[in-house]
Amino acid sequence: MNNIRFNDKKDGIIILDQTLLPGEEKYIELKKPEEFFEAIKTLQVRGAPAIGIFAAFAMAVKAGSEAEPQSVRSCCGSSLKSDETFMRTMIDFGEYLKSSRPTAVNLAWAVDRVIHAARVEMHRVRQSNPGVLNVNAGHGALAGAIMNEALLICEEDIRMCRNISEFGLSLLKYGDGILTHCNAGPLATSEYGTALGPLILGAEKGYNFRVYSDETRPLLQGARLTTYELMKAGVDVTLICDNMASYVMSKGLVNACFVGCDRIAANGDTANKIGTSGVAVLAKHYGIPFYVLGPTSTVDLNCPSGADIPIEERNPEEIREKFYEKPMAPEGVKCMNPAFDVTDNNLITAIITEKGILRPPYEDSLKEALK
Repeated sequence: MNNIRFNDKKDGIIILDQTLLPGEEKYIELKKPEEFFEAIKTLQVRGAPAIGIFAAFAMAVKAGSEAEPQSVRSCCGSSLKSDETFMRTMIDFGEYLKSSRPTAVNLAWAVDRVIHAARVEMHRVRQSNPGVLNVNAGHGALAGAIMNEALLICEEDIRMCRNISEFGLSLLKYGDGILTHCNAGPLATSEYGTALGPLILGAEKGYNFRVYSDETRPLLQGARLTTYELMKAGVDVTLICDNMASYVMSKGLVNACFVGCDRIAANGDTANKIGTSGVAVLAKHYGIPFYVLGPTSTVDLNCPSGADIPIEERNPEEIREKFYEKPMAPEGVKCMNPAFDVTDNNLITAIITEKGILRPPYEDSLKEALK
């Protein structure tokens, strides 16, 4: 789908604006730091892996602008920034990006990874140019390291999605019914997706799955995005309201639940779009396998459990009036609008990553996968 890419000059990013789907497929070009922040905050780009790729690309664009001679000169035009100042600018911009959505660990992971690549390159430049702190070529080398790392993150995501799709497909049978929640397809990644990846790959191989897509209130990612992607892939998909999940499960229509994740704690608790934990509880009641699919980059071993995952609280207007012609609740009513909830590890049958299918105890299997 190529929904995140650099422009020809690599001084901007072109994305498919997901807020307009499925009614309009519109690609927009972003160049300014504020545009990058707003694109993540307003869900023009969304999905944990996609946010990571986008953040890395945003860091690369920012680094390129900082490395240009006109941007590194002082006000009098007689001196250049030191490499330390360049790095501080990049670190500050990275923290700014991280603040746009605190729950998805891929955002911070990608920012920290490109910063680390720049640090390694700075060390190499210093070794070859001892004592030289403010050579403009040094900034170019650091910006180049960030660009190369950003491209590598995207390439790795493509391979990751394929591996997750293969492992997830191995858990399914021809004609299975699968229930999904939120959206974790190509729009949320680089290719195939995580939770939707096995379903799209299965369609290519003629598995004839029957998919039930939760609408996923209040932003309707299931209704707007999952159905859009699966229909384009030729998958038999039926849209249901979130509160219909128990009904379709009770009728024997669901053989497995596949969901994505935005963060995996060290004990296997996972944060995903609000409503995911309810699906897991229902699946446990009906004896249906509940699978979480995501890359190892979403694993946060520094986060002991789901209780330690920060949960983003979004604008209450998303509940009161978004997607309605007029407000559908009394004016002034209080609203609670957490973007995510946490699914307890004991409700999760397996966690599928690009490294394989992980089983309990997750404290051990997650550590092993990250070796």
